[in-house]
Amino acid sequence: MNRKLSIGLFASAAIFMVACGGPQGERAITGDAQNVAEKQGVTYVADLATSNVEWIGTKPTGQHNGTISLSEGYAIVSNGAITGGEFIFDMNSIVDIDLTDPDMNGKLTGHLKSGDFFEIETYPTSKFIITSVEANENSETGETHMITGNLTMKDVTKSISFTAMVSITDLSIKATSNNFLINRADWNIKYGSKRFFDNLKDNFIHDDISLKVNFFALNK
Repeated sequence: MNRKLSIGLFASAAIFMVACGGPQGERAITGDAQNVAEKQGVTYVADLATSNVEWIGTKPTGQHNGTISLSEGYAIVSNGAITGGEFIFDMNSIVDIDLTDPDMNGKLTGHLKSGDFFEIETYPTSKFIITSVEANENSETGETHMITGNLTMKDVTKSISFTAMVSITDLSIKATSNNFLINRADWNIKYGSKRFFDNLKDNFIHDDISLKVNFFALNK
């Protein structure tokens, strides 16, 4: 499938929201990791105070949501377009924001950091490396670009593509995605997953995770 056709299909699919049995959002295009070419241009450095990823995880009885912070990151701009970039996520920064009871909140975040989920003692960071950014001319919901890159979580790297609203000036970059879905089982996050366990009945957690990217960077 050529790239223009895949962008068109993605834009059309963006209208379809996962409405039952999991979180809502556009489904990211996922595939094998792509080659990363060295890029030349102006480097914009991520503002760590305002850049993060929002997450939502769901199960039949409810959901939880929170954020993961960047520990470092940059984007490269050439001729007014983003041509590359790399972003490191501090998995120890994962927080839940919906549970107000400190004990319950602590138990949930501790579980997310454990070997059942992100196993941060072994994999303290996750990484996203941009492989391409293309204009999204067929958008019906305001996203200006399709961003593709290699996402590494735990010991797995896969390519994902998602749409975002991107603004670039001589001084800064701002990129914000709508909620999009990835399947955590593709990155060997197994706890409560029907892909790996057959006897869960209603005690499962949906494999789809909803993510929203908030990125702001400055030309320093």
